Amino acid sequence: MAFEGLSEKLSGAFKRLRSKGKLTESDVKEAMREVRLALLEADVNYKVAKDFTNRVTERAIGEDVMESLTPAQMVIKIVNEEMTALMGGAQERLNSPARPPAIVMMCGLQGAGKTTHAAKLAKMLIGRGSRPLLVAGDVYRPAAIKQLQVVGEQAGAPVFEMGNEDPVKIAEAAVRHARDYGHDYVILDTAGRLQIDEALMDELKNIKAAVHPTDILLVVDAMTGQEAVNVAKTFDEQLDITGVILTKLDGDTRGGAALSVRAVTGKPIKFAGTGEKLGDLEVFHPDRMASRILGMGDVLTLIEEAEQRLDQKAAERTAERMMQNKMDFNDLLEQFTQVKKMGPLKGILSKLPGVNSAKLDEMDIDDRIMDRTAAIILSMTPEERAKPDLLQASRKRRIAAGAGVKVEDVNRLCNQLRQMQKMMKQFGGKKGRKMLARMGGPNGFGDLGGMGGFPGM
Repeated sequence: MAFEGLSEKLSGAFKRLRSKGKLTESDVKEAMREVRLALLEADVNYKVAKDFTNRVTERAIGEDVMESLTPAQMVIKIVNEEMTALMGGAQERLNSPARPPAIVMMCGLQGAGKTTHAAKLAKMLIGRGSRPLLVAGDVYRPAAIKQLQVVGEQAGAPVFEMGNEDPVKIAEAAVRHARDYGHDYVILDTAGRLQIDEALMDELKNIKAAVHPTDILLVVDAMTGQEAVNVAKTFDEQLDITGVILTKLDGDTRGGAALSVRAVTGKPIKFAGTGEKLGDLEVFHPDRMASRILGMGDVLTLIEEAEQRLDQKAAERTAERMMQNKMDFNDLLEQFTQVKKMGPLKGILSKLPGVNSAKLDEMDIDDRIMDRTAAIILSMTPEERAKPDLLQASRKRRIAAGAGVKVEDVNRLCNQLRQMQKMMKQFGGKKGRKMLARMGGPNGFGDLGGMGGFPGM
């Protein structure tokens, strides 16, 4: 997981602060030395790391401790605020022109993921009710046009292409086409190079001069660390980019690029790629990322993902049955199906407060457990799913054989359902409904804390 090394080291530094009832100036400076080392090891730009810790030290020593906080909590609060400011302070949106379409030019080195992230952005915009047009402007890389057509179809976005025509003419024709056919976004997939050269920059400058993009988004690989920051700086000097899409934030990256790009270039990270699927693109929120780095979780992003990916009607239907204490294996199967839509379990758990990313990475969390659980339920007859009390010993043996699991796994699942039924009795009535509604419905999150009850764990 991204930032796990940095999160672990920061947690260690803050733990030593918490052990002190009162902090001295030397305590704060010692902690900030550890923070600076942690940032440097995370591949954060040296000047950025130094300036950051200097600002935190100055505020921590010169600021009165709030009555409701311990001194250590005050320092963590200051670190959180400064880290949020370091990454931009607030979410940055795509620019909106007075007259559509908005033109987004994607640029970057070859292999950074421009084509895939153009489709990811299109899919995100479609989810918001927009009508984006993808434009195949990379006429040099073999199969680049075909790749954009494939991912465009998967995203549900049309692709404009003119073969190996001049990229500037393609961009101009695409904008005219978008105006004629009512597209409100034009996403230009431009050519990349293995390294920055004059020919690449001249072509991008010519496209910029021809169509006047409302956004120029640089796609950079977070795993390249400081090199990603150097690339961003060069592209910004040549093109005056409006923002960055940082890819592979789900990978084994130290996170230095995310913490350095804004400070070095002055340009915000607008989006973050968090996986290989087309839906794995997040709006970059500096405050939420700072919270995630400091081990405070990112519940708001988790809620937004749930709202986007989960079937609200199915959740409400299950909630009503739970409130009436009518929950059966069909409802449990529906919950597992909903949770799977949220992506890998580690990704969900990493956004919860207090979850240590490093320890989470060491845990043996197998996403196939939900498939095995679903297999158990699907091995039951429709009557058995609706009436769990029918499951006696002989039926359990048949179900276990059909699902390829042990009878103990079937028993464990039956016990889990009974525990959930027992728990839901305590949530009965209007008070329980209101509480469940505030929790966002029974989309499976209530079960995450009890993963030990899943077969195979």
